[in-house]
Amino acid sequence: MRGYFGIGAERISKAMNLGAILRTGHAFGASFAFSVGAHHRAREVHLSDTAKSASHLPFYEWDRIEDMRLPQGCVLVGVELDDEAVDLPSFRHPLNAAYILGPEKGDLSAEAQARCAHLVQIPTKFCVNLSVAAALIMYDRALSMGGHRPRPVGAGGPPPAEGWRPVRKKRP
Repeated sequence: MRGYFGIGAERISKAMNLGAILRTGHAFGASFAFSVGAHHRAREVHLSDTAKSASHLPFYEWDRIEDMRLPQGCVLVGVELDDEAVDLPSFRHPLNAAYILGPEKGDLSAEAQARCAHLVQIPTKFCVNLSVAAALIMYDRALSMGGHRPRPVGAGGPPPAEGWRPVRKKRP
């Protein structure tokens, strides 16, 4: 996969959600993770991040959105239920992006939204858990940019590669 991405949240208050974002970001190959104005105890973050992602994934903590520094050419994408947001299945991910989600009980700040080049939303009836939303964003990015084989027309997986034969176990 070409390009890179970062994942983070503004004003996150639950350490378990932050830990889950770090672990999931690490699993999906994020280049970095971040928080803006977070309220958490670092010891608790590690309870949900059993992969010890901080050893493998740079984590940036900024106090305010104005303090946020992204790499040159990195596009900030806000994830927010908003009338102006593009539904995620219709969104083309930037090659180099940082995705920012709002707090558990609230929206992205006006300052964060103003800094975003794009706003996307997950087309659900209501908000899902913050770490679940982050996972969905990263999964969609992986599907749309990861070089996976196209889905088959019928149910099930793609046909086996040419020359592939199943291994049959002999019964005793």
